[in-house]
Amino acid sequence: KTLDQGKALLKFIEAISEKTLRSTVSLTAARGRGKSAALGLAVAAAVAFGYANIFVTSPSPENLKTFFEFVFKGFDALAYQEHLDYSLVQSTNPEYNKALVRVNIFRDHRQTIQYIQPTDAHYLSQAELLVIDEAAAIPLPFVKSMLGPYLVFLASTINGYEGTGRSLSLKLLQQLRTQAVSVGTAANKVKDQSAATGRCLHEIVLEEPIRYQPGDSVEQWLTDLLCLDATTVRQLHSGTPPPDLCDLYYINRDTLFCYHKASEEFLHRIVSLFVSSHYKNSPNDLQMMSDAPAHHLFCLLGPVPADSTTLPEVLCVIQVCLEGQVSRNSVSQGLSQGKRASGDLIPWTVAQQYQDQDFPSLSGARVVRIATHPDYQSMGYGTRALALLKDYYELRVTSLDERERPSEHIESVAAEDVGLLEETIEPRKSLPPLLLKLSERPPEKLDYLGVSYGLTAPLLKFWKKAGFVPVYLRQTMNELTGEHSCIMLHALHCEKTAQWLVEFWLDFRRRFVSLLAFQFRTFPTALALSVVVNKAANPPQQTLTKQEMDVLLTKYDVKRLEMYCNNLVDYHLVVDLLPTLARLYFLNKMGDVHLSAVQAALLLGMGLQHKVVDSLVSELELPASQLLGLFNRSTRRMVAFLVALVEGAVAETLLAPSRPADTPQRLQSLHSELNQAADELKKKQSEELKKLKKENLSQYAIKGSESEWDKALSKGSKNLISVKSGEKRPLPSEDPVEDEEPPEHIKKKKKKKKFNKVVNL
Repeated sequence: KTLDQGKALLKFIEAISEKTLRSTVSLTAARGRGKSAALGLAVAAAVAFGYANIFVTSPSPENLKTFFEFVFKGFDALAYQEHLDYSLVQSTNPEYNKALVRVNIFRDHRQTIQYIQPTDAHYLSQAELLVIDEAAAIPLPFVKSMLGPYLVFLASTINGYEGTGRSLSLKLLQQLRTQAVSVGTAANKVKDQSAATGRCLHEIVLEEPIRYQPGDSVEQWLTDLLCLDATTVRQLHSGTPPPDLCDLYYINRDTLFCYHKASEEFLHRIVSLFVSSHYKNSPNDLQMMSDAPAHHLFCLLGPVPADSTTLPEVLCVIQVCLEGQVSRNSVSQGLSQGKRASGDLIPWTVAQQYQDQDFPSLSGARVVRIATHPDYQSMGYGTRALALLKDYYELRVTSLDERERPSEHIESVAAEDVGLLEETIEPRKSLPPLLLKLSERPPEKLDYLGVSYGLTAPLLKFWKKAGFVPVYLRQTMNELTGEHSCIMLHALHCEKTAQWLVEFWLDFRRRFVSLLAFQFRTFPTALALSVVVNKAANPPQQTLTKQEMDVLLTKYDVKRLEMYCNNLVDYHLVVDLLPTLARLYFLNKMGDVHLSAVQAALLLGMGLQHKVVDSLVSELELPASQLLGLFNRSTRRMVAFLVALVEGAVAETLLAPSRPADTPQRLQSLHSELNQAADELKKKQSEELKKLKKENLSQYAIKGSESEWDKALSKGSKNLISVKSGEKRPLPSEDPVEDEEPPEHIKKKKKKKKFNKVVNL
């Protein structure tokens, strides 16, 4: 219990008693000042004042243990009894370890204290009071989205590692100050009615510590050791030098962490830049930055005078981590067993996504952090630092000292040889310079630069401008930040993008286009369009063919599209064709068909994300009639390409120009074909003739001479003609086979008279 806590509690109760819908109370303090305790007592007071729907949010419900503990102490002071006046609900999520997530109060009327995730702002429609504990650890867009027409209590640690802190104090609180409404002023009342975000702001600061005495030396030592007070960024007084005149320097970490006065000041400046950026910091990050062998630090400095005796101003800091060179055996074992070793984030992720066992063998560097001074952001310093880093690893920085430097030998002492009482800790001597020019240090041999970050529109624009190509986008969002992790690569030592990176990009784009209707449907249309379009990859053109078109579209589909382009039918008649058209366009299958940014966003939203026109009206900030007009124009261009493709295919088959040089060859082939057919016919006829010669055809012969037939025909009989035959009819015993003798038991037949043979005509 401190006096500052009492004053803060009174301020909270004052805001609760006012019951205004647009008031915000901000509570900021360093670590160990009792913020959660003050919030818990304030919520108990809100229950006593009759607030029914109270919501509490925090990065995790486990962080609210102290908060709920003091809520129950407030209930005890109000004579509330558990099970009689209120009940508790614990989380069933095993990740939360049965943390308390809900308190149901039913003494006078139904009241609830409910925990929600920072991403569940849509549950706050019926809220009366919202408590945000450790707001600095929640991404700023989520904090802004949770502000609404209800009372809001904000508590954040601005000195420590619970969160960035500085972004909250610089951005959110500054914005709330500018939008604060002074009650009683007519002009501000009009502003409150017109501005949906106008709020009354009350700021509270806790300074008296609870864990230590004021000015305790142990607290000060811990703060200096872990750079906990590095949240205040030092204002620069050197002006804004042009980015082209700034140089990138390599930071020697041994000298940086030698605990020298000058190096400590420089370290605090670097950590303050990281804290002021969007990165979440922890003491583990400081330890990794100090002694991780694969990590390196670079800083961008302005022109430094030769006679300067002060530390240079840090404009931008880059932390990189060397990755790759993983053996093929380790990769194959990891992929087959579904496991991967710690570290090497980009190689393992890309190998798993593309099932490529060769990529981890490449060496690369991952940009872990890049932070620019908050007063000089969006001025080109980050782009300049990244460009110099690429030139450094592409061996474009000429080394002035080509002599081979002897490797520094560090003596290792076994831990059992020296005890803690005998160990002597003293500043190291003969340390190398803190800053080295890139020309004074040979770079590592790398194949690519990579980065992994939470996907946002500004960050994607920055990395695309630097020539990076996306190859991986996580389908599930981060639970804390609500962002999708994205990996982008840039191939080194290549005038054009490397072939392996182009293949990765083509496969990524194809998969992303398919997933826009599923996991990425909630993406803003502009963000999804920015991911699909990337000029740095520059893949080869693969135009649609007539055979591929026949598989995707029928002649009836093309006819419907033509009718829609002529404004003869409504666009609902061609909605089923939008996914096919959008996929063909964004996979660069339509040749030189070009759409404007709004038309491309409209086609992507309707065709790939399956959004309706009404939802795109708010995103693109254009009326529905104008959007449908733009969509009709874009459809005309695509249909014109399809019609030209069909006409070209017909022209190739029917109206192909004659080639005289090929005529003799064609005639020669025709003659040879006829000769071959004639030979086959002759051969077939000869075979049939041989078969006929072998058979006995005498029994089919017609008897009688020509004169006898003429005499019979001259009689004028219309039905029967009779011709006498003097030849003896062969007996059945007469067999043409000579080898077979007739059997003995066959008797001789009597001689019969001759009969006239009758032939029916």
